[in-house]
Amino acid sequence: MATTLIKCKPLLPLSPLPKPTLSSKPIYHHPLFQRPNLTVSVSYNPQGNFDLSLFDHHDESKVAPPPPPTEGRFDVVIDNDVISRLDLSPFQAATGMKSPLSVKPKEFLERTIGFTINYTREDPSDPRELSEFPDIRVWFVRLDAVYPWLPVLLDWRAGELARYAAMLVPHQMNMKMGVVFNPEALELFVMKKVFIVYSWLKHHNIPKPKLKTNDMAKMLGFGIGDELYDFVDKHPLDLS
Repeated sequence: MATTLIKCKPLLPLSPLPKPTLSSKPIYHHPLFQRPNLTVSVSYNPQGNFDLSLFDHHDESKVAPPPPPTEGRFDVVIDNDVISRLDLSPFQAATGMKSPLSVKPKEFLERTIGFTINYTREDPSDPRELSEFPDIRVWFVRLDAVYPWLPVLLDWRAGELARYAAMLVPHQMNMKMGVVFNPEALELFVMKKVFIVYSWLKHHNIPKPKLKTNDMAKMLGFGIGDELYDFVDKHPLDLS
């Protein structure tokens, strides 16, 4: 059976962008969605993991290495062939998530999910990080379209939430700070995930869905007002 390769053009130019940090002016002047006065810095290592650090004043010359993967997590391995075909079967095989509608969150919240990206560059001297390759990013775009609540199940401790965000959100690479997100794009990404994740956790009767959703948002530097959850409760998403 012939294999179909999908050629991916660049999604959007990632440069030049302004020098974005999360201390810049937010696009939402709304009490339900609050951005703390923090700078978000995400460091990168050759294995493709990210470490998210939130603090007011950081030394840009020191980037902490990411913690190791959480023991016992679901590990999804993808390579060039899988990426070129936009093939989600390795994710489905590793996690058992054949159908998004049949997924029960509890086991995944306990074990978490991570990714190993075995990507061979056409040019070995290509200096780009994995999150800068359009074909890898498109694979994650498709994954996110099928499993939009996936961020809450990732191995946050090992930086998987930050890496996932980098695949979907415009950013720049900084030699000292690591990944620097476009702040407005990151705000929109977090807001959308808050709506989806909270509704999904509540739909599956997960205890304290608001707390878990808040923790996810805080990992990316955002605070969520209680009124937002009241709004979602009154206007729930249809997850069927």
